[in-house]
Amino acid sequence: MNALTLAAIVAQELATANLPFLQVAETIRASRLTVWARELPGFGIRRYPGGKRVYLVQARMGGRSRTVTIGDAKVVPRAQAIDVARRVLLRAQTGDDPAEARLRTRRIPLYDTFLLEFWSKISPHWKTSTRERNAYYRKHLEGAFPRRFLDKIAPGEVAGWFADLTVTSGPGAANRALELLRALFNKAETWGVLPPGSNPCEGISRNRLRKHQCLLSADELARFGRALADLAMTAPMQAAAITLIALTGCRKGEISGLDWSEVKGRRLLLHDAKTGPRTVWIGIEAAALLARLPRHPAMSCVFWVGEQRLNPRQLDHEYYRVRSSVGLEHVRMHDLRHSFASHAAVMSETLPMIGKLLGHSTLQMTARYAHLDDDAVVAANEGIGAILAHMMGEGGPSPSGGRISGAHTKGTRS
Repeated sequence: MNALTLAAIVAQELATANLPFLQVAETIRASRLTVWARELPGFGIRRYPGGKRVYLVQARMGGRSRTVTIGDAKVVPRAQAIDVARRVLLRAQTGDDPAEARLRTRRIPLYDTFLLEFWSKISPHWKTSTRERNAYYRKHLEGAFPRRFLDKIAPGEVAGWFADLTVTSGPGAANRALELLRALFNKAETWGVLPPGSNPCEGISRNRLRKHQCLLSADELARFGRALADLAMTAPMQAAAITLIALTGCRKGEISGLDWSEVKGRRLLLHDAKTGPRTVWIGIEAAALLARLPRHPAMSCVFWVGEQRLNPRQLDHEYYRVRSSVGLEHVRMHDLRHSFASHAAVMSETLPMIGKLLGHSTLQMTARYAHLDDDAVVAANEGIGAILAHMMGEGGPSPSGGRISGAHTKGTRS
């Protein structure tokens, strides 16, 4: 510590006492007189030939005596000057250094800098599908708090950013971006960059999303199936992928990223499902669809376009065209998964069975359906697939109505 450090301490204490900090120019040293106070060693008053008097404080710092002006004696009362000097001397004795505090502050990175560090350290540990999804929402985080140090971002700023994002990009996208931002600040605390409990995202509630429930009727499924047949003439891979989603209840990412190494007879051994690796048992119609697909000579992906794996965005583009062509603009691709589950419920399949078919992962559901054997899962999937394929005109067997049990449609396992 040096004289600048002591001066910074004096300035802070003067500000605390609401007193001005005056820089006093030095005159000829031989002509000045300094008198030190007996009641407080280190506190004194210096008189100049012109009559100016200033209060001083002197402390030993870094092995040397440092002297700093407190203020003009005409401006600062003596009692207040002594009080300031007493606090300055105490802080100097305990090694308090404002310069070190400023250095610690400068060690806290800018928000944009920490976002890069967070992404480089955390994203490699995400699943491929998670990494791709989060990369899409990262654009909402970039530049969100320009030129702001991480510890200076207040909850009000985050709330304003979240409100604006909800308007411009929708409540769902805003929710996803908020969770990423919350994770970023949590890591800042875990890594010691920020103190515990400083996350400005805490207390900001997610947007409440409107529940979207859409069960396609038999007529809608038939129209949708005919539109998919037309799509197969120009975009066969996209049409096949959408059909497989409808027949299996799988998620879009699970099907678009499907690899031939994951297709094992009547099973799909998904390595990168949303809830972790899982097995999907497929019915006759889904198995036949996969058997008809051509294989790429150099790639192992099931669905491909040209020399690239089928991209989910390509799948979305064709799906939007199909649904618009038959007046089903309100039907999302995820509604095909909901329809799969809804038709299972209509067939009186139990919730544990439906959870097994859809790959739900809650502990409560796992405990309830853990006893189901593979034959029962195959039978249920095959029965649902038969009904959906029949409605969509896929040429599958006509359903006989009522609950389809394993005894009626037991499939061959491989």
